[in-house]
Amino acid sequence: MSLQDGTRAATIRGADPAFPIRLVALDIDGTLVGDDLVVGTRTIEAVRAAKARGVAVSLVTGRMVSSAMRFAGELGLTDPIVGYQGGLIRAMPAPGSAGIGRLLVHTPLSASVARAIVTWTREHGLDPHLNHLERFILRADDPRADDYSAFMGARAELVPDLLEAIDHPITKILAVGEPPLPTELAPAAAEAFAGRADVTISHPRFLEFVAPGVSKGRAIRWLARRLGIPLGATLAIGDQWNDIEMLAEVGHGAAMPSAPAPVQAVARYLAPAVADEGVAEMIERLVLVDEAGARAASRTLAAAADRARRAATEGLTG
Repeated sequence: MSLQDGTRAATIRGADPAFPIRLVALDIDGTLVGDDLVVGTRTIEAVRAAKARGVAVSLVTGRMVSSAMRFAGELGLTDPIVGYQGGLIRAMPAPGSAGIGRLLVHTPLSASVARAIVTWTREHGLDPHLNHLERFILRADDPRADDYSAFMGARAELVPDLLEAIDHPITKILAVGEPPLPTELAPAAAEAFAGRADVTISHPRFLEFVAPGVSKGRAIRWLARRLGIPLGATLAIGDQWNDIEMLAEVGHGAAMPSAPAPVQAVARYLAPAVADEGVAEMIERLVLVDEAGARAASRTLAAAADRARRAATEGLTG
């Protein structure tokens, strides 16, 4: 969810949980994979088992779709991939195809707003990057260009002047800074661009700007409608501010233990850590069992999450 709506989101609880779960939506960084960018064997097996049962599985990420494609391939996915917080959605390409998938949704920022964001973020000590469709654009003298290219799994396009490079709408702007600067600047950014762009955080180092209305929540609603699956029968797992609306919309929202408190507050469940293959465990307990087992696991997991939140609150006030 955009940070403009972050305080409201903490009170949202979306669809009532329905069974069986028929759609699984997975964030990538901090959820599916850790810093090593490796998908665990147990997670691959759990996702593939869910697919074999007829469950739809989609990646819903802040990354560009082409960057997410390798993870989708490892998991054997066939359902659409959501990129850029929902600013771009593509169909999975046909098996054996060298393409990146048919464009299904694209909601970019206007060029004038994109230029204003680049200027504002620079004035506030952040280093903006541009994302448009499958292009990843950096200033030519960026000393970390190789690091960013490795993280994205795609070669960055280097330009002498980012402002001059914006001659058409831009899908997303990612502004990089050392923590806690991006989080501290988020409210001011949201206020400065209210009505022109939505602001969110996908990583403690990344302050992100997308077109108004774009969010993972909008994307999960789109996916559910396209697939004819109720939001109540959807499991979504994420770990950051940009996952808030998605977790709040569905019947089975799970936050990673590393998630900020407002993200955990909207989730029904708390998943185990990435190192413990939390995605695999949630799928095993809620999807790869019969309906009675899933209902029992849901009650147990929800009660555990409530206890953890109460304990955290008591620890802060004690």
